[in-house]
Parts: sequence; structure tokens; C-alpha cells
Amino acid sequence: MKKTFVIAFLAAVAVPLAALASGTHAGSHDMPASHGNMSASEHAALFGQPGDPARVTRTVDVVLDDDMRFHPSSIDVKVGDTVRFVVRNAGKVRHEMVLGSLDELKEHAVQMRAHPGMAHSEPNQLNLKPGQRGSMVWQFTQPGQVDFACTEPGHLEAGMVGQVQVAP
Repeated sequence: MKKTFVIAFLAAVAVPLAALASGTHAGSHDMPASHGNMSASEHAALFGQPGDPARVTRTVDVVLDDDMRFHPSSIDVKVGDTVRFVVRNAGKVRHEMVLGSLDELKEHAVQMRAHPGMAHSEPNQLNLKPGQRGSMVWQFTQPGQVDFACTEPGHLEAGMVGQVQVAP
């Protein structure tokens, strides 16, 4: 009887935990639905990929603040650059820096409003508490514009966006 109870208890706990780990928005931030069955690596290839920290070609300091702006909000790089973004939250509220297309970032902001307080675990996302610092390394593999934004509820809508211009 005791063994059956333990197995039933573990099953009851394991199913919800498995659902969280499976990539639903309740447990993490997935790619927007508009990408269908595209994997995270295929999605990242559209604007770059996680960079190798041993191959950083440039470091960019970024400050997030409660004025709902990135400082700087415009960054110029070249195709192939591997950039270490050293990000500091100088504000009194949580902020984040998420790389992607503006459409994806807007969709992500909608998800964040539905699930406030979610933390990120993707290589193109950095979520920081007030006063916290963090870094992410990204290699830009395609020319064009890569957007970034804070998708905390209301922040993108208040203008907390920026662009990386990737020159050939």
C-alpha cells in the first residue's frame, strides 16, 4: 500500500513538471507560434546564433533603466562578429534584453503580459532584476537589422526597443 501511494504521488508530481519542461509558455518562453515547427537553432539562424565566449570580437555595454530605454539603443556590427553584451539593469524594476525580429518581440511581449514575472533561459534573452548585471554572447551571421527589446509588460510599448545593424 505504501509503495503504491509513493508511485501515485510521484506520477502526480511528474506529469505537471514534465509539462513545464516540455516548452510550454507556462514553463519557459517558446518561439512564437508563427514559426510553426521551426527549432530554436533554425530560428536563431535567421539572425545569428549563440556565440562562443572564447571567440568574442567585441564587447558592448548596455544599460537598462526605468526611462524605458536601452543605452545605447543602436549598435553597429559586421557579419561574423561575435558580440558579448554586458548588460546592467540600473533601474528599480525588472528589465530584459531579447534579440529577435520586431514582430517576434511584440508577440513575446503579449505572452509576457499573460505570464508576468517569467524568467528566460534562451541564449538570445537576458532577464535582470534591479541592480543585476549579466551577459550574453551572440554571433551575427546575416546582414540586416536585428531588433532587441524589453518584453516585460508595458516596456516595449513604452519604447524600450533598439536595433543592431549588421553590415556585410
